[in-house]
Amino acid sequence: MSDLMLSRRRMLGAGALGAGALAMPAWARGADLHGGMIRHGFDEVSGRDIALTIGEGHRLVQGRSGHAVAVNGSIPGPLVRLREGEPVRIAVTNTLDEDSSIHWHGLLLPFQYDGVPGISFPGIRPGETFVYDIPALRQSGTYWWHSHSGLQEQSGHYGPIVVEPAAADPVQADRDYVLLLSEFTPLHPHTIMDKLKKGEGYFNYQQTSWTDDYPLSAEDRRMWGHMRMMATDILDVTGSTYTYLANGRGPEEGMEYLFTPGERVRLRIINGSAMTFFNVRIPGVKFWVVAADGQNVRPVEVEEFQIGTAETYDIIVEPTGEAQTIVAESMDRSGMAVATLASRPGARASVPALRDPPLLTMADMGMNHGDMAGMDHSAMDHAAMGHDVPAEEMSDMDMGGMNMRDTSLLPPDVKVGPGIDMVSMNPLDRMGDPGLGLDKVPHKVLTYKDLVALVPNDDLRRPSRQMEIHLTGSMERYMWSFDGKKFTAVSDDPIRFAYNERVRVKLVNDTMMAHPIHLHGHFFELVNGAPADRQPQKHTVIVQPGGSATFDLTADEEGDWAFHCHLLYHMHSGMFQIVTVAPRGSEPDVQRVGED
Repeated sequence: MSDLMLSRRRMLGAGALGAGALAMPAWARGADLHGGMIRHGFDEVSGRDIALTIGEGHRLVQGRSGHAVAVNGSIPGPLVRLREGEPVRIAVTNTLDEDSSIHWHGLLLPFQYDGVPGISFPGIRPGETFVYDIPALRQSGTYWWHSHSGLQEQSGHYGPIVVEPAAADPVQADRDYVLLLSEFTPLHPHTIMDKLKKGEGYFNYQQTSWTDDYPLSAEDRRMWGHMRMMATDILDVTGSTYTYLANGRGPEEGMEYLFTPGERVRLRIINGSAMTFFNVRIPGVKFWVVAADGQNVRPVEVEEFQIGTAETYDIIVEPTGEAQTIVAESMDRSGMAVATLASRPGARASVPALRDPPLLTMADMGMNHGDMAGMDHSAMDHAAMGHDVPAEEMSDMDMGGMNMRDTSLLPPDVKVGPGIDMVSMNPLDRMGDPGLGLDKVPHKVLTYKDLVALVPNDDLRRPSRQMEIHLTGSMERYMWSFDGKKFTAVSDDPIRFAYNERVRVKLVNDTMMAHPIHLHGHFFELVNGAPADRQPQKHTVIVQPGGSATFDLTADEEGDWAFHCHLLYHMHSGMFQIVTVAPRGSEPDVQRVGED
């Protein structure tokens, strides 16, 4: 693998979009769709001046059609190719009948160009053009862009970004491709939101019953029924309504990437979905993870990884044979996106069947007693935990003597009310968890603990203070929040940092769902066991159900920034906050690591 990192072989087809990508004619660039048909796939825009136009039209995916929002006439919208150290002006014209926006996810830029209406700018009104005048870029890597207006992202308003490094790229490959994962649904996103509010399990077709074949005992079923929860409540919106996409194409629509045997292929994998965690693998093939959220890491050899909404991973694979299938299976295993590494156009490999749906465990309820992460509930001593008590003798708030809703466990700054229906009893650090359903597979799966920064971090100061933020919610009411407070109730009370302050932030997940938490305008360093100078930098972190995740943040980007769960309907329901970084001159006096 050292040769991969140190020597460059010829670059063939760098930035290519795959054999199935359609070219957009010059006349169509920036054209208003006016309700016309939207194309699959994306083109590429680059240079010092870029023009993007937001429009709407009709979309057809594997025989299903629906209304959609597109940029420059395609879904995904154009690949925006930029270069480290160079400025860019991006003129975005909105032809919709409603306000719109573009957020440059993961890019470091002045907050007024971050693209979040009501926080960093007013938004782009119908018929208007807003120019994002971005100064010299301070980074390279794989990122993406998307709307931050209403629920437009679900309708197709997103696309990829590649920032080329100013110096030689330490990751060398013969071919360089983008794989953007997302979803299509014919339902309007507000219809989905309405159904989730009426019944959060509406889209879950994998519910338990007395006639199913899930490996649950009668006692397990009584326990879950008593708690009014489902062991299969994995994703809010599932393959029952979603068709999962690779670069805008459904599994039967032939997304492929050409290679010649012996070549090294770089895949820049972006989770641009609204609500889906994907488990990505190339069955039977090992590959190397070389970057996370655009930041280079020491190569890690794995056969699968889970990618949360808004995360990106770059991998290097050396495909063999005629073709190999890339599988992105939804975390609940209700569907998959499919692409092919093909040695010739049209070559195909077999597509594996969906694996059995996973089940939530005691660890996902925050009931870790000792190191129980990943342990199946069915393997536990029920009697020792009080589970031999008849259900009719158990209170609504108590599971066999263990109170899952004991709000006395919460810190005093968490608002207790109808927006909280569960409290994690023992939220252990779960950054070594590969993701739901992946702890029992027979091959190596990536975890956050495998990530080590390729180059040393700049800031080695000790954090001057610690913060604990609770991810809270009521699944039955479909209410989501930070510290029990929906964004609408805390918009005048942001999270405040002094400029250049170094803070350790612990995120505690009091819910039974994984949340990908994204901080705009910054990278933070995962406290994952790596040496302090090699903690991996990310902009989005998955916090596993009932567990915790910790990161170190240097608040060195002044202004107002969004901080939210990147599951679109969770954000829309209130799991959103503002982070305010004070202007320069408010720097605190803190120590460096190793100082007394």
